[in-house]
Amino acid sequence: MPDRLPMEEACAFLRTELKTVTPATSVPTLEAAWGAFLRFGRQRFATPPLPDADGLLFQYGTHAFSGPPMFIMDFARQFAVIDDEGEHDHFTQIHCELRYESDVALDDLGSLTTWFFHDTGQDIDLWAESVERHLEPLLDRRPSAVEQYQERV
Repeated sequence: MPDRLPMEEACAFLRTELKTVTPATSVPTLEAAWGAFLRFGRQRFATPPLPDADGLLFQYGTHAFSGPPMFIMDFARQFAVIDDEGEHDHFTQIHCELRYESDVALDDLGSLTTWFFHDTGQDIDLWAESVERHLEPLLDRRPSAVEQYQERV
């Protein structure tokens, strides 16, 4: 697959994109993080030839995973990983989570999950436009924290 980076470089790629838009003493704005994630999402990686091998996930909601409730907006990329026999082994997800102090206005947004998959005929620009409509309520807010991490699921 020419011009495709190894999947193992994906986390570092996103980290670099986020660093380019983030002042050293601050967290990125939502617009900056979304722009960095979208550039990351457009970069193709060497994935197995499966329709669900390379997906972009946008999700949000209020959660209390560790501590007080926070409104979490999560941009994630999911890669399918296959074993030596070419069978599905697991998924790897690379996240960029923006965390906001919970309040009534954010809680009233509820929750949302939407996916885009490369190599399925979907249009990434249409998906991005649909995501951007959901960003508007948070554009004037600064996230209290941004976490970028990778996990096996």
